[in-house]
Amino acid sequence: MDLLTFARGPGMYWAVTIFVIGVLWKLAGVILLRAKRDLSEARKPSAWTGLRAILTRSWPRRAFVHGTAFSEVLGYAFHVGFLFTLVFYLPHVLFFEDVFKGLLGVNFQRLFGVPWPYFSGGMVNFFGAVAVAALIALLVHRIVNPVKRLISNFDDYFSWLVTIAPLVTGMLTYGHVGAPYQTLIAVHLLSVELLLVWFPFGKLMHTFTVFMSRGTQGMQFERKGATL
Repeated sequence: MDLLTFARGPGMYWAVTIFVIGVLWKLAGVILLRAKRDLSEARKPSAWTGLRAILTRSWPRRAFVHGTAFSEVLGYAFHVGFLFTLVFYLPHVLFFEDVFKGLLGVNFQRLFGVPWPYFSGGMVNFFGAVAVAALIALLVHRIVNPVKRLISNFDDYFSWLVTIAPLVTGMLTYGHVGAPYQTLIAVHLLSVELLLVWFPFGKLMHTFTVFMSRGTQGMQFERKGATL
């Protein structure tokens, strides 16, 4: 119970604090980057340039689909499964509602007029299993593909580990498999806290920068007359 008390209390507090400060620090660093002087003749990009770049770059061009479709499909499967598990599992919903109320002083339903939706544990567990399977397949592909193996570093593998850990420990906790429930939930919470602490300092930070960078790049390209 001491481990569970730590995971629910100081561990979660410090993990969330490091996560928030780290993410804000990284975003501030990106926003405050000094842009290189552009000497090309400027073409004024349209209002939809950034959004169009985000949409068109969310799937590879037809010429490259054959070589990247496997990773793209598994990547989307993981992200959908992970997001569904994170957002629509009842214990997670209750946690987020408490955070929401603590930050805004009002609950989700009162603010938006509808309750936070959630699904059965079995359905959420299924999506968690999809996310785990996709992550394992992506790891195997990274290892057996000579190019991806060559460009992979510690960040890639450790980010994979801290991402899959909450999913696996969450599924074990849901099934009461391998240890007493109190131990399982403590280990699950600690794995989540490890993910939060590592998040701002590794490649997982792309969650907050991917659409920003795609939109910015699209506007820069169109300014230079490139066709997206």
